[in-house]
Amino acid sequence: MNQHANAHGTGYLSLESGQVFAGQLYGAPLTAPGEVVFHTGMTGYQEVMTDLSFAGQIVTFTYPLIGNYGINEQDNETLQPALAGMIVSELCEQPSHYRSRASLAETAARYGFPILAGIDTRAITKLVRSQGHLSGVIADKPLSAEEVTALCAKRDKKTLVAQVSSRQMVSYPGDGEHVVLVDLGMKRSILDSLLAKGCRVTVVPFDTTSEQIEALKPDGLVFSNGPGDPQDLLPYCAEWRKVVERYPTFGICLGHQVIALMYGAKTGRLPYGHRGSNHPVKELLSGKVYLTSQNHGYVVLEETIDKRQMTITYRNVNDGSVEGLRHLYLPIHTVQFHPEAHPGPDDTSHLFDQFIQSLRMIGAKHYA
Repeated sequence: MNQHANAHGTGYLSLESGQVFAGQLYGAPLTAPGEVVFHTGMTGYQEVMTDLSFAGQIVTFTYPLIGNYGINEQDNETLQPALAGMIVSELCEQPSHYRSRASLAETAARYGFPILAGIDTRAITKLVRSQGHLSGVIADKPLSAEEVTALCAKRDKKTLVAQVSSRQMVSYPGDGEHVVLVDLGMKRSILDSLLAKGCRVTVVPFDTTSEQIEALKPDGLVFSNGPGDPQDLLPYCAEWRKVVERYPTFGICLGHQVIALMYGAKTGRLPYGHRGSNHPVKELLSGKVYLTSQNHGYVVLEETIDKRQMTITYRNVNDGSVEGLRHLYLPIHTVQFHPEAHPGPDDTSHLFDQFIQSLRMIGAKHYA
């Protein structure tokens, strides 16, 4: 394959702050507006590509070479990517790995999103870190700051979760406890982690009513990760709280944030988010530090947490932000990071074991 054989010529990333970056355009040659974010993982671009938490975002990879092990059939987190586009320094067009079935550029063309390569990703990362929330557009021509702002404003204002959540209930067999997994934009590896522990799992759409969930007779609930501003989901929190108070519950990432909202806390935007597979968090009870996989732009604001109901269990080592919560009287636990760690270290995979143990020890029948 000739170098740049899959390229569409010169493409541009235009930012709302006025800067324009030129590079080689790969994938689908679409005009793609989105929030510009950066991901610090050395590996895991396939999982990032298919992680619905990145819906509507243009992901800048800080690692200089992306695509070198191709795309395989095992590591997708969902069937259809929802990200707006990718920005990379160097895109490998001839991957080398025994499981590879396609290049990243070929896969982007198939799924319909653009990749801009040959970009100074360090410069973009520094802009995001200094300016915080930053919108941009990938296109085949440079755009003015006003054009970028207008295109980004036109994006569908419908809740992102509503766009990516399951449309119907899906059941997965297992010999163990029955877990209802509320899909806010679920990574497949969360489901796989529960199934690997023997759980029977029913994945339900985000707007499933409390009566519908109770009719499934679960032993426990999991609220998944997902995209967007958690405050957009406030209208659903009262309904969710009805079942959260009846069953052992585990919230992951966006699931952690919405459970905090159910109990009166507020969320806010981080200066530039945590996205990568090497974020250290400290467990306050033991003092242990774990390396974790993270992907979030919002955080639970500590000063808004009702300490009569919830206590902080984990903190981010770098910025001190809230990384986990536990209800003082009910079996409800949440973490901001991803214990399924796909990609990333599996330091905190034991949290699934702890959750399943709570189903066995407590069970809804004891306090329903």
